[in-house]
Amino acid sequence: MSNTKQHILFDLDDTLVYCNKYFNLILGEFFENMQEWFDGDDLTIQQIREKQLEIDVTGVNKVGFASHHFPQSLIDTYRYFSQKFARSTSPKEENYLSKLGMSVYDQEVEPYPHMVETLENLQSAGHALYLYTGGETVIQQRKIDQMKLSAYFDDRIYIRQHKNVEALEGILSSGTFDRTATWMIGNSLRTDIMPAVTAGIHSIYIKQPNEWQYNIVELKPNPERALYTITALEEVPKVIQENIEQQYKKTL
Repeated sequence: MSNTKQHILFDLDDTLVYCNKYFNLILGEFFENMQEWFDGDDLTIQQIREKQLEIDVTGVNKVGFASHHFPQSLIDTYRYFSQKFARSTSPKEENYLSKLGMSVYDQEVEPYPHMVETLENLQSAGHALYLYTGGETVIQQRKIDQMKLSAYFDDRIYIRQHKNVEALEGILSSGTFDRTATWMIGNSLRTDIMPAVTAGIHSIYIKQPNEWQYNIVELKPNPERALYTITALEEVPKVIQENIEQQYKKTL
């Protein structure tokens, strides 16, 4: 009974592989260029950061995780301050920002510590593993292929441009998921944990330092399902096993 099979859905970006740190590197270059271009104007990095974040979050809510959105947020931020400070825009500068923004998707894929060990641990315990990630198929599939994740998820891979309650509900409703034995593992309260709570499945929130502001929302837990907060991927198998054992004890 202590090895009861669970259905475990994993997020990809900043859960199994690094993602936000590459966006932050690109943003750092963007801030440097903006300060150089607007030298002499009263423009701080904090002002640039806040405006880009505002534009970025608004766009994600509209178009989801579309690849063109991030570079467009850089261009729109540039245009906003150009208008504010009466500075002429430059096609050359906008083209540079477009290429800079798109370059984030060419970064090397790097796994989080203990990614392989965690997945192998859960797989060997007899659990069914699923990958549920937000983004464009070509970009996300490249990461999946480079990390050889099909060895753990096989054809149980779901890529959605919009990652929300409706998307998760569609996945759960189309499969043979027992919601009392199904988990969502991810770093985003907005796109991973909140939909899981709403759908009535268990969840594990992997809290990351310097989390993207878009991911942070207030959450009202479902008292009938488990919700854990951890700080490292390698803690996942232990948390799930302890929960299984707790549920088993309740049946005795």
